[in-house]
Amino acid sequence: MPAEPEVPLARLPYVEGLLSAQQVADTAAAIAAMQEPWGSVPWTTGEHVDIWNHVEAAMAMLIGGQVEAAERAYAWVPTMQRADGSWPMKIVDGKPEDERGEVNMSAYFAVGLWHHWLVRRDIAFVQRYWPSVRAGLDFVISLQQPFGGIQWTPEDDFCLLTGNSSVYHSLRAGVALADLMDDPQPEWELAGGRLGHALRQHRDLFADKSTYSMDWYYPVLGGAVRDEDAHALLASRWDDFVVPGMGIHCVDTNPWVTGAETCELAMALDVLGQPERARQLVADVQHLREDDGRYWTGWVYDDPQRPSPSSEPRNVHWPVEHTTYTAAAVLLAVDALGETYGHATPGSAIMRGTSLAPHFGEIALECGCLAGERVAR
Repeated sequence: MPAEPEVPLARLPYVEGLLSAQQVADTAAAIAAMQEPWGSVPWTTGEHVDIWNHVEAAMAMLIGGQVEAAERAYAWVPTMQRADGSWPMKIVDGKPEDERGEVNMSAYFAVGLWHHWLVRRDIAFVQRYWPSVRAGLDFVISLQQPFGGIQWTPEDDFCLLTGNSSVYHSLRAGVALADLMDDPQPEWELAGGRLGHALRQHRDLFADKSTYSMDWYYPVLGGAVRDEDAHALLASRWDDFVVPGMGIHCVDTNPWVTGAETCELAMALDVLGQPERARQLVADVQHLREDDGRYWTGWVYDDPQRPSPSSEPRNVHWPVEHTTYTAAAVLLAVDALGETYGHATPGSAIMRGTSLAPHFGEIALECGCLAGERVAR
């Protein structure tokens, strides 16, 4: 039976000819069906939880009409936060399995809370979780290195480009929340300026993960790389990662397309004002959809240019799992595109960033490459 959302179908996002409001509701319900009793949302049933993907799932459930499930998900987040403001990297069965505090995960609650405000306009909800967001971002900026990047964990001193790009997005959401709460956080703005500069000018100083498509498009999706530079960056590796009609590669070494990365790239294109190309990408990965609204993670295809051992099957779903983060990325992309091709929620521009704090000025840089001050465009 079709899922019954807690809000009318007329208020849910859809993209004409791609996903209907009912299909969006079905996918949100499919995410909620994998939610654990205490509120956490694992990658898939029986798998681990991380705060970033958990928050992404909460955002998707909210726009898909699963309001109670989304708010239970948010209520669980502070219960796992430590005294230093961080969250464990990996949580299994409600308990930490990897205790390291990862900056990308510890920052993303800001995006989720700002998204909830845009959709629900519930100031009491924001007030309840603001202290948790504030502590998380304070932890994150404490790990900033002189060149502007933010190291992965307190134990791992390298910086990840994808994660830092998301942190930049989170800092802008955090400053927007700070303005709403009348609780200024100038140190976040300073850190954001240094981080944005690093993402634009010093990408070579981040750990080399260039085989991953996320390192290619995330500086655009996170908002730090913009305008002509963003168009040039996406053009630079388009043919390495995009498989027309199927989606995009997770890594450039394997004939494996994944739904989450494809929909994130679509949202990056939407950021650049290219909704037609973005819509095509989201359409391309609907082969991963099940009738009940769940999504397979990815598809391994047969590519004569990439011969494989007989032990590695082709033209199969892999991994053999339906993931909440894939479903969430689809719904957030549909909401973004709904502004052009159907209907959208008030949170549809969360990745586009038009409701966030302005881009940060590059002030008091410590990288040594630029004297004085320059304000970001």
